[in-house]
Amino acid sequence: MERTLLANPGTTAHCPARARKRSDSQPAGLEHMGQPTEDHPGSGASTMPASALPRTGSDSVLLKVPVPLGSIADSLRASDGQLHAKAPTKPPRTSSLMLPDASGCPPTYCELVPRVPRVQGTPAGHSCPEPEAPWWEAEEEDGCFARPQAEVSFCPPDNPFCLLGSQNRPLETEVLHTLHGLFLEHHPGSTALHLLLVDCQATGLLGVTKAQRGAMGVASGLELLTLPHGHRLRLELLERLETLALAGALAVLGCAGPLEERAAALRGLVELALALRPGAAGDLPGLAAVMGALLMPQVSRLERTWRQLRRSHTEAALAFEQELKPLMRALDEGAGPCDPGEVALPHVAPAVRLLEGEELPGPLDESCERLLRTLHRARLLARDAPRFREAAARRLRGFRPHPELREALTTGFLRRLLWGSQGAGAPWATRLEKFQRVLTVLSQRLEPDH
Repeated sequence: MERTLLANPGTTAHCPARARKRSDSQPAGLEHMGQPTEDHPGSGASTMPASALPRTGSDSVLLKVPVPLGSIADSLRASDGQLHAKAPTKPPRTSSLMLPDASGCPPTYCELVPRVPRVQGTPAGHSCPEPEAPWWEAEEEDGCFARPQAEVSFCPPDNPFCLLGSQNRPLETEVLHTLHGLFLEHHPGSTALHLLLVDCQATGLLGVTKAQRGAMGVASGLELLTLPHGHRLRLELLERLETLALAGALAVLGCAGPLEERAAALRGLVELALALRPGAAGDLPGLAAVMGALLMPQVSRLERTWRQLRRSHTEAALAFEQELKPLMRALDEGAGPCDPGEVALPHVAPAVRLLEGEELPGPLDESCERLLRTLHRARLLARDAPRFREAAARRLRGFRPHPELREALTTGFLRRLLWGSQGAGAPWATRLEKFQRVLTVLSQRLEPDH
C-alpha cells in the first residue's frame, strides 16, 4: 500500500462530483421549470442521470429525464453497504399564482388550479388550442377569457317615458291615478312576470349583449356583482331595491280614503309577494322589495289598517305572518331556498351589501356565521348563473309584457316619479332621506300617535 501511494503522489482520494442542478426556489426561477439543464463538470468529475439522484425536500420540481432500465437496476443494487435508490416521483409543485402556459395561451378565468407550464411551446404558425369552454361562455365562439375593460350598467338610459313628460314634478296626481288603474287591470301573477322581466334585465341575467360580455369579462351580472369591477352594478341593485320598496309603501300610505282602501292595498302587496316567491315567478329581488315595503316602519305602525286586513282578508294576513315573514328572514340571513329549479332570480341583496362594506347586525358569533353563509351563497350564485338564466327564460317563454306596465317598473321611471325630473339627479342618500320623511308625514296623517 505504501509503495502504491509513493508511486502515484499526484493521486488524491475524493468522491466524484455530481452533475446535478438544483431548481431555483425563487419566483424568477419559475420560467426555467421543465427546461433541460446543461452542466459542465470539471476535470475528473463523473456525471449521473438526474432521475437517479435522491430527492431532497427543497426541490421545487423534479426534472424527468428518460433513463435506461439497466441504469435503474444498477442504482437499486447494494454496493459497499450503500443503497442508491431512486426517489419516488412527486407531482410538481408550483406557485399558488396563476402561471401562463408556455404556449402563450392565458389560463381561463374560472381556473382554480394553476397550470404547469409545458416543456415545449406551441410550434410557430399554429394557433392557441381551444381551452375547455368556461361554464359562463358555453355559447361564445371564443372560449379564451376576455380581460374586463370597464364597469357595465344594465339600467337603460332615461329615455322619454310614455307616462311621463320631458319635465315632471314629484308624485304627480294624474300619473299616480293612471298607475293605480294599470295595476288593477293586471292580476298579481301577470305583475310578477313583468317585475321578473325587468329585474332580470336590471341584474344582467337576460338581455346581455356581446359587447357587454366583452366589457365585463363574464357572461351575466350574477357573476359581475361578485367581482371588484362590479361596484357600479351593486350600487344600482341596491338603489333599485330601495326604490321599489319606497314605491310599494307609497301605494299604501298614499291611500287617503277609507280604511278598507288601505287594507286592500296591503292585500294587493301580499298577493304580489306570494306570486313572486320561490315556486311561482321565483323573483327573489322583487320579493325582497315588496316585503321591504310591507315591513317599512311607516307601514308596519298602521295598527288599524293591519287589524282591518286580518278582519277582511284573513288568508292574506295569515300568509304574510306564517309564510312570507319567515321566508324573508331566512333569505336575509343567507339561508332559504335558492335552487335554480324553483328560483329564477336569486336574492342578491345580502351579498351586495356585504361586498359594499355594510356591517352585519347581531352578536359577533352570529354575524360570523352569517358572513360565511352569505359568501358561500354568493359563490353558488355565480357558479349557477347559467342555470338561473335557463330558469328565468323558461318562465318568460311566450310572455308578452304590457309596454306601460313594464316601463312603470323600471328604475329610471320610478326615480322620476318619486323625485321629479330635477330631483332625480340628486345623490341617492339625499333622495332616500327626503322621501323617508315624506312617508313619515303621510303615515302620521293616516294614524296619528296618541
